[in-house]
Amino acid sequence: MIDSRAAKCTFTAALVLCLLYGVFLVRGVLFVLTVSLMLAYLLYPLVDLLNRYLPSRSRTPALAIVYLLLIGALATLGATIGSRAAGEAKSLSEQAPALIERLKTAPTEGATDGGLHSLKDTVLNAAQSYLLEHYKDVVSFLPTITLQILRASSNLLYVIIIPIMSFFILKDGHELREEFVELLNPGHSREFARELLSDIHSLLLQYMRALFWLCLVTLVTFALVLSILRVPDAMLLASVAFPLEFIPLVGPLVAAVTILSVTVLTGYPHLLWVVLFLALYRLVQDYVISPRLMSAGIELHPLLVILGVFAGGEIGGIAGTFLSVPALALLRVVYRRIRLSGRPAVSEA
Repeated sequence: MIDSRAAKCTFTAALVLCLLYGVFLVRGVLFVLTVSLMLAYLLYPLVDLLNRYLPSRSRTPALAIVYLLLIGALATLGATIGSRAAGEAKSLSEQAPALIERLKTAPTEGATDGGLHSLKDTVLNAAQSYLLEHYKDVVSFLPTITLQILRASSNLLYVIIIPIMSFFILKDGHELREEFVELLNPGHSREFARELLSDIHSLLLQYMRALFWLCLVTLVTFALVLSILRVPDAMLLASVAFPLEFIPLVGPLVAAVTILSVTVLTGYPHLLWVVLFLALYRLVQDYVISPRLMSAGIELHPLLVILGVFAGGEIGGIAGTFLSVPALALLRVVYRRIRLSGRPAVSEA
């Protein structure tokens, strides 16, 4: 005779596995939905602010104004920062073969002081040696990058789809959330779902606000400091560091390596100042700026962030790395809400 409890457990496990497999099959669509949701939460504070002062009960006028402002801001940035960064990128790409060849044939300096090199010469020689050893790999990798860019161009449709999906999330998100809650049984389940969704709503608002300001601070600081230091292609390097800041742990590291590589390739004479700036900025951001912007509900232990980033990269590549920290924060919110819901209510005396 079949045990009913064992049958239920087996059925539940099979259902969970089927659900996970279904999620895996549609992971691309879910990623687009997630990015649309994050864009919606990035624009939500401004939409909500305008909606309070507009006479219309509908959120559509506020959404239209916000999207017009967004398009205008992107066009302005593209005409100013974007055009300059594009020019610097074109100039650097044209000079790259000559710069690499010059590094290849350049004699190693600083060996006449009995082996007591300065920190500057040590860093410069190490970076130069690394580039010389791997310059063939870099050159051979350039066609691969070109192919990847061409392949990614087929996904440019997402640039249109994501803002449209974000528009409908902002317009009807509250109603959709309430309809979902109403599907649950009245009582504890419905109240738990409403509180959990409210916690997730606050988490995403705080996370996207903090992430936006962190990236904006990075763009402005890098552009100013690298320009003051007269680093070649300063605006291009700041524009590269800005989007990489969205990817936790890995993004800032890639940005730092890119900046150091370009400064070495262009023969910048004050490499030590760039190294000190990158190290000092990372310390200030990680221990001063980020803790002030991130609330207590978002902060995660550094070890958990590192493990989550690597796990996300193994599971979903760059997309998994990008979503690892908000996913961990989301799991933390769900866990805390479950713990709070399981505690017995304490009556007042």
